[in-house]
Amino acid sequence: QVQLVESGGGLVQAGGSLRLSCAASGRTFSSYGMGWFRQGPGKEREFVAAISWGSGRTYYADSVKGRFTISRDNAENTVYLRMNSLKPEDTAVYYCAASATHWGTYSDRYAYWGQGTQVTVSS
Repeated sequence: QVQLVESGGGLVQAGGSLRLSCAASGRTFSSYGMGWFRQGPGKEREFVAAISWGSGRTYYADSVKGRFTISRDNAENTVYLRMNSLKPEDTAVYYCAASATHWGTYSDRYAYWGQGTQVTVSS
């Protein structure tokens, strides 16, 4: 069982930056693939970024590539999402997710989810 708690959301102006954190419980965090997803107002949940277990390979949605960076600190049981050059269209609730078998874009393959943190980007 893994419990995830996101933090770091808030209100920021367009062009600004935020860093989201996702703290995980459990002693096997390093063996989980981790993902960030978001759901904007009136939109479906979408994939943002993922990082693998082991070597920490990363993968990004085209909409955030070059602006967002996912990373993990296995000693701290935490995954991060650094968001730069934020745009109003990045406004959403951001969720982190964990999977023992997947680290890609398929949300239904992640077994554990956090409660989400709101990111609002003003123009």
